[in-house]
Amino acid sequence: MNANPFARKLGFDSKDRLAIIHADDIGMCQATLSALDDLADFGLVKSCSVMVPCPWFPAAADWCRNHPDVDAGVHLTLTSEWDGYRWGPLSTRDQASGLVDEEGYFHRDVDSLWSRADPSAALVEMRAQIERARAMGLDPTHLDCHMHAAADERFIHHYAEMALDLKLPALIVRNWPRWREETKLRVGEWEERGLPIFDHLKVLNLSASLDDPARGAREAFDELPPGLSCVLIHPASDTPELRAIVPNWRARVADYEAFLSEELFDHIRDSGIHLIDYRSAISLQPSAFRLKTDS
Repeated sequence: MNANPFARKLGFDSKDRLAIIHADDIGMCQATLSALDDLADFGLVKSCSVMVPCPWFPAAADWCRNHPDVDAGVHLTLTSEWDGYRWGPLSTRDQASGLVDEEGYFHRDVDSLWSRADPSAALVEMRAQIERARAMGLDPTHLDCHMHAAADERFIHHYAEMALDLKLPALIVRNWPRWREETKLRVGEWEERGLPIFDHLKVLNLSASLDDPARGAREAFDELPPGLSCVLIHPASDTPELRAIVPNWRARVADYEAFLSEELFDHIRDSGIHLIDYRSAISLQPSAFRLKTDS
């Protein structure tokens, strides 16, 4: 395996393991904010993204403004999955857009979104969320997408070109299994144009190790292969609100608890994995988004 161009730009080679530990779904509910506050103080988690259409987004934006040392991306949101806690688009409530269900909210699952949404309407909505985040004082460090909704063949080109246009890194993982060969070639083109591409995505699931979440997290990091990885966690404090919203709330609390573990901190440090974040990585590039010039 050749060294990831982004990793090479940072001075690493093909044998090195780089990882961004990323907290998803911030602002979905209050429990995500109290968790992030503790995690940022502890020091393992330095990257997050906020859900702009969600009820706790204003508080999330306020938190991010007051913690400029933490990456704050926009978690572009095109779905609304919970039974009794819903949100919808900023840009439209028109059924013709395909973005909303019969109740006027985002679809609950990505298959419904992918089969019904107009890609151009999805692009308008994603841009509206970025504009709202900026209007609330955020200077986004990156983009990613809730439930990987932008990874669909019909959406990924809009998503990537938008990221390049805005000069923001975006979470794109090479060789996504749903992509056709021509899309995989386009990923190579985006990378040549300067968009960092992740080699691996690890969505942490600690459901099998709720008795010792740090152990499950240690095992996940041990399994990371060489290259650039994004490790996604969904941390939340144990609150009545979280329990009312999320059926598998224990897994989110486990993410929170694991990344407050001194044992996990020491294990990652001793493993040789290089923890990076979007902000520091981009700042090391004298000409951001010009990786092709690096021979």
